[in-house]
Amino acid sequence: MDHPLPGLPRRRADVVFTRVQVAVFVDGCFWHMCPLHRTMPQRNGAWWAQKLARNVARDKDTDERLREAGWEVVRVWEHEDPFEAADRVVALVTARRSIRPLRGPSRDRVSGTMRDAPVLAEHRVPTTGGAV
Repeated sequence: MDHPLPGLPRRRADVVFTRVQVAVFVDGCFWHMCPLHRTMPQRNGAWWAQKLARNVARDKDTDERLREAGWEVVRVWEHEDPFEAADRVVALVTARRSIRPLRGPSRDRVSGTMRDAPVLAEHRVPTTGGAV
């Protein structure tokens, strides 16, 4: 969670799958100007318009730079159904794992024993209220 991005100082992804190079961003409707829910504050409108436009431009630049570096980017709006969003992420990570197989066995961090690389078999999303 909240992972720094390679070659992009001061930019962070919400979730990163480094082995398969997938970066997931959960964007707030206000801060990233969702086409369905964006609003513009009445006070100091010109400043907010510039601020939010810079956020969107930075998002686009981040996506382009990551893709140029071989990463896949998933953008999830805060209003999206969390299970549908998780399904999109799982499908992409699974597809990337079949293209870029993990590097064989790895060492279990807790026990120190060797084990096969984990396979993403299922995903769980918290069932509590709130946006993902």
